[in-house]
Amino acid sequence: MTLKAVRAIKESQVLALPNESLKDCVAYHIAVQAVPEMAEKEIICLPMPMTKDKEVLKKCHDKAAEQIIEKLSQEKNVAFLTLGDATVYSTCLYVYDRVRDAGERTEIISGVPSFCAAAARLNRALVSGSSELHILPATYQIEEGIHLPGVKVLMKSGKRLGEVKELLIREKKQVLGIQRCGMEGETIYRSAEEIDQQAGYYSLFIVEDKE
Repeated sequence: MTLKAVRAIKESQVLALPNESLKDCVAYHIAVQAVPEMAEKEIICLPMPMTKDKEVLKKCHDKAAEQIIEKLSQEKNVAFLTLGDATVYSTCLYVYDRVRDAGERTEIISGVPSFCAAAARLNRALVSGSSELHILPATYQIEEGIHLPGVKVLMKSGKRLGEVKELLIREKKQVLGIQRCGMEGETIYRSAEEIDQQAGYYSLFIVEDKE
């Protein structure tokens, strides 16, 4: 968490969490360790279902934006927590756009991208020299993407993790992976074969061609 993010949370009156409950919000349980004052703030939970159904997502994003705008209309400062960096495949951006378009004053505060945190935890450079870096959402088709030159980061594998594992083994890729980076239950994978197909949503893989 950056110092600016810590300051923004401390200055807020309301915390918006992208989960159905405080208990299930990973972002909250990480951030509260750095900002204990969060426990005393007003909290609104905004359910964000794991689905590709555009109509369902639109309704959730609309409702979340309405709840935040309501708090802003009461002249309360709202901080929306998210994991990693808000600009990288983050659900909060859909809500942010709606709040901004409603004429409210908004600001995106950078965080630590999960792939940077993972590379640091694995004690390796993510890229160096003239090597290219490609960030791929693995819930979609990645058959072509994994053949791009340089380093490929596979994020958000979700229910496709078994297919992703099979593809990486078949294509003989060099793989480093990490599940729940920096959190309880952290697991490191040093080959595609080691990947647990039941690994959770918070799994990320750094893929390269074998030398």
